[in-house]
Amino acid sequence: QVQLIESGGGLVQAGGSLRLSCAASGRTDTYVMAWFRQAPGKEREFVAAISRSGSMTDYTGSVKGRFTISRDNAKNTVYLQMNSLKPEDTGVYHCTADGDPRGTPFLRLRKYDYWGQGTQVTVSS
Repeated sequence: QVQLIESGGGLVQAGGSLRLSCAASGRTDTYVMAWFRQAPGKEREFVAAISRSGSMTDYTGSVKGRFTISRDNAKNTVYLQMNSLKPEDTGVYHCTADGDPRGTPFLRLRKYDYWGQGTQVTVSS
């Protein structure tokens, strides 16, 4: 079992940048990692995912070209670099992990079992 702790959220103006970090309690190289977000009054949605080695990534369309997911397995940490932020990016961002070695290759469709508490991102217009 892995525990996940997010950090790096905050208040930023539209067009600004933030970098979120997700620190895991143990080794991360056996987990597919992802970020989801939940805006007020909306369902949680997929944002980005990265394979165990970092060789494959997946992004939802609205963040493609603006957000970058990366990982440092030596530090057991996953990052989400968010640039050109928009007010619609506002929400609680959750880090999540899937340790199933037989899961689907479609990263956004993985069954993510472990979740962090989330970090708030607020983008003002």
